[in-house]
Amino acid sequence: MWGMIATWRMALEGVTEAAAALASGADTASAVVNAVAAVEDFPLYKSVGYGGLPTENGEVELDAAFMHGDTLAFGAVGNLVDIANPVKVAHALSRQRYNSLLVGQGAREWAISQGFAAKAMLTERAMQHYRKRCRETLDKGLSPYDGHDTVGIIGLDKQGSMSVATSTSGLFMKKRGRLGDSPIIGSGFYCDSETGAATATGVGED
Repeated sequence: MWGMIATWRMALEGVTEAAAALASGADTASAVVNAVAAVEDFPLYKSVGYGGLPTENGEVELDAAFMHGDTLAFGAVGNLVDIANPVKVAHALSRQRYNSLLVGQGAREWAISQGFAAKAMLTERAMQHYRKRCRETLDKGLSPYDGHDTVGIIGLDKQGSMSVATSTSGLFMKKRGRLGDSPIIGSGFYCDSETGAATATGVGED
């Protein structure tokens, strides 16, 4: 038996491809990481990865996490700037005995040291949304916060192993350095192959 479940329609293409891999005997870790990475790579999704909406100062800060249900090993990054596929960085961090959760500049430096690609993650489309929201906030007194959909994917492989991965750009127009629930173990995600797995979406402060 194998299976995969995800939050939101935006994960469909990644899940479809990863599900085929699971059906062919792939391991759960690679399946969920690749599925989330596919969402991160698609520039039209405004709440995840490349094309994610920026902070109030116009910078895209990304959060991601991974956990393996057999070993309970986890890795996570927060406020990661201009690194492609933060979920892959989180997966790599899950192999570290210590320092498995890194944030900000430290997370970026570690990712680069491990060979992860630097990439400008702010797209022109996201910048247009940013400028529009700035004008609306000034003109109409609207709250800047808008959009908070996290992609979370859980996988079960034929060996009975489970994994979970999450990724998000967080609240649109959030304060620089704001860390939501998505990369926090026990809050944004958890996985134990003997009991099950969970991933959360929404506003962490709620």
